[in-house]
Amino acid sequence: MIRRATPNDVPAIATLYRDTVKKINSRDYAPAQIEAWAGATPNEGKWRERQTNRTTFVDEHNGTIRGFGELEDNGHIGAVYVHADWQGEGIASALLNEMEKEAVAHGVTSLSTEASITAQPFFAKLGFETVSAQDVEYRGQIFRNYRMRKTGLTNR
Repeated sequence: MIRRATPNDVPAIATLYRDTVKKINSRDYAPAQIEAWAGATPNEGKWRERQTNRTTFVDEHNGTIRGFGELEDNGHIGAVYVHADWQGEGIASALLNEMEKEAVAHGVTSLSTEASITAQPFFAKLGFETVSAQDVEYRGQIFRNYRMRKTGLTNR
C-alpha cells in the first residue's frame, strides 16, 4: 500500500535510508563514501525536517515500511529508497508512479532528480533522461551522480 508518510514513520524512514545505502549503494561507492552518505546512526531529525517541505510517500506492507519517496512542489524527487530485502518487487516504480500522479495533479509537467550511480538505470528505465553527470561533495567525500529529468507529464 502506497500512502503519505506521517511523523510516526520517521524512525522507519531514517533506518531504511541508512541500511539501504549501506547494503545496496555500497556496490557502486567506496566504503568512505558510504560511511559519509549513510552516517553512523539513523538521523531522524534530518528526515523529520525533510517532511516539512516535501511530500513523502511510503510503501507499507503488514505494518512494515518497505520503501519511501519524496516529491517537492516543483517536481524535484528528493529521494527514492527501497529496503534491501524488497528490491526488485516493483516498490520503487509504484512510489514513483504515485509521485508522478501527485505532480500532475498540481500542474507540474516535468520531474527531476539527482540519481546515484546505483539508481540511474532505474530512472532511465522509467523514462528519465540523463541531463549530465556531476561530482558533488558531501561530508568530505566526492560523489558521482546524474542530473535526470522526465518531461511531458500528463493526466493518464
